[in-house]
Amino acid sequence: MSYLGENLKRVREERKMSQHELALQARLGMKTIEKYESGEQIPNTQTILKLSSVLDIPASELLEKDGMTRQSADIDAEMAKLIKDLGPKRAKLILRTAIEFSEEEFLRGMQLLQEMKSEI
Repeated sequence: MSYLGENLKRVREERKMSQHELALQARLGMKTIEKYESGEQIPNTQTILKLSSVLDIPASELLEKDGMTRQSADIDAEMAKLIKDLGPKRAKLILRTAIEFSEEEFLRGMQLLQEMKSEI
C-alpha cells in the first residue's frame, strides 16, 4: 500500500466515511477509491486535490510518509480532540491568527470572547 493509499484510508475512516460515500462526494468510482487505498493505482494531481477537499485535509498530508500520525504524536489528546471538533481548516485559521498576537492581545481577545459568550 502506498503512503497516499494508507493516508487516504486512515483519513476516510477518521471521518467515518465509507468508500462509497467518498466516491460519491469526489465523483469517482468506488473501485477507483479501492485501488487508490490498496496502492494499485495512483491518482493524478487533480484527483488528489479533489480528495483532499472532500476530506478537508491538505493534499500534502495525504502524500506524506507519516501522514497525520507524526503530527498527532506531538499533540496531547485534548488538543487533538479540539482540532478534530473544530475541523482542520478552522483550527489552522485560529492558530495562525493567534500566533501573531502578543500575550496581552491574546488574553484580551479571550476575555472579549468570554464576554460575548456570556451575552448569548
